[in-house]
Amino acid sequence: MSGNAQPGVLLVVRFKSSLPLDELERRYKERLPQFQELPGLLQKYYIRDEAKDEWGGIYLWDSEASLQEYLASDLRESIPAVYEIVGAPRVETHPVVEVLRPERP
Repeated sequence: MSGNAQPGVLLVVRFKSSLPLDELERRYKERLPQFQELPGLLQKYYIRDEAKDEWGGIYLWDSEASLQEYLASDLRESIPAVYEIVGAPRVETHPVVEVLRPERP
């Protein structure tokens, strides 16, 4: 990575839910403040793949330590029940190696 220190790691999560669209949207919007307060979480993108009927999140963390703290949290543990996840979610982590626009996350 060149230049100043940049965000450290991405977490990508994709899942299927038994909830109808409007209820799933209501639940994630209700929980936005909890994610806004997470230390080290620079950004979270809520995603939907209509073709695969999947939902998910892309989280940008400032460090591996912040990600690990989140993974061990009650908030993360609550996700399968809150979103009534069907089957196992797909979870990937990726180190950030370069940032196109370092002035913004």
